[in-house]
Amino acid sequence: MKNVFDVLKERGFIKQTIFEEELYEKLGSESVPFYIGFDPTADSLHIGHYIPIMAMAWMQKFGHKPIALFGGGTGMIGDPSGRSDMRQMMTVETINHNIACFKQQMSRFISFEGENAAIIANNADWLLNLNYVNFLREVGVYFSVNKMLTAECFKQRMEKGLTFLEFNYMLMQGYDFLHLFKEYGCVLEVGGDDQWSNMLAGVDLIRRKEKQSAFCLTCTLLLNSEGKKMGKTQKGALWLDENKCSVYDFYQYFRNVEDVKVEECMRLLTFMEMDEIKELTKYNDERMNAAKERLAFEVTKLVHGEQKAIEAQKQARAAFGGGNASDMPTAEIDSSLKGVADILVAVGQAKSKGEAKRLIEGGGVSVDDTKITDPFGCVSDELLAKKEFILHKGKKVHIKIIIK
Repeated sequence: MKNVFDVLKERGFIKQTIFEEELYEKLGSESVPFYIGFDPTADSLHIGHYIPIMAMAWMQKFGHKPIALFGGGTGMIGDPSGRSDMRQMMTVETINHNIACFKQQMSRFISFEGENAAIIANNADWLLNLNYVNFLREVGVYFSVNKMLTAECFKQRMEKGLTFLEFNYMLMQGYDFLHLFKEYGCVLEVGGDDQWSNMLAGVDLIRRKEKQSAFCLTCTLLLNSEGKKMGKTQKGALWLDENKCSVYDFYQYFRNVEDVKVEECMRLLTFMEMDEIKELTKYNDERMNAAKERLAFEVTKLVHGEQKAIEAQKQARAAFGGGNASDMPTAEIDSSLKGVADILVAVGQAKSKGEAKRLIEGGGVSVDDTKITDPFGCVSDELLAKKEFILHKGKKVHIKIIIK
């Protein structure tokens, strides 16, 4: 059987690892308990969590045992990695609610039943009742402050001020790994590449304190061609919860990715076979549209289920002239709304009336086949009497507006 390390490497998941030869041999010869940590800072996972979760799913498919660790304890402090300011601290009730939401979403990707069933753990169970003096004696003695200050996650905060509260985060994450090692035999931490410094700390703690093998592996971050993180829409983050990001908007995000990113997204975000991915993405012309549609469908199916993926696909085809107009995404407005700028705001296509007016002035808004150029323009009486019309914003947003 193929080693899962080869699969992850071939599909582009692996960014950094340590003791690679030893880890490769271990993954190819036994079932390895491993963990990925999730700080419950919101009530939904987002696209930034997606790649580590897919790595978790591939690992489980190859017989390894996933541990989904939720940061009920560390979430009360906040990870300084990649932050220019201190995170907002949350209540226990909020953290527990967010954890429940995460569990439900993750069940689409990994199994919590069977021989190598995934385990749910919450570090609040062991962190919140720690005796601080004992913690310092047991864990703190293995951490060098000089070395910690060279870590990227801390260096970024030094100019604005790093609190001692946050400085403890690396020790706590390292202790998480130590606890999971003792409790479940966990020897591998997987996570995003921005967690490298924290992950190395856990590996080092186990190897020095327990004199046992431990490993970490970071996954690549999903970046656009400009090197910025993918997953930001006009309305905000690309959430996996349809109440925070509609299924249609989620589908459209991947339908409209850059041509040069389609193959990478297929490799990282779907279970499609590599041969099929290469066949679909070998073109540099309009045939890439078929690949984009397939990518959008496969990702939406994984996150929201096949039926909702089919519905989103129908809506997209209708909106762009390739399907039944009755499948087009719709929005209802009150009959008192007549100004096009007001309607753009009401249906969530502009954050403010000022933004809506700028879109109109830029020539990017049409009602049915009529381009709107006046920022104070209104929908015609004729269309208002028909009780429906198509609102176009740019080349990618087409919504059937129904007047109540």
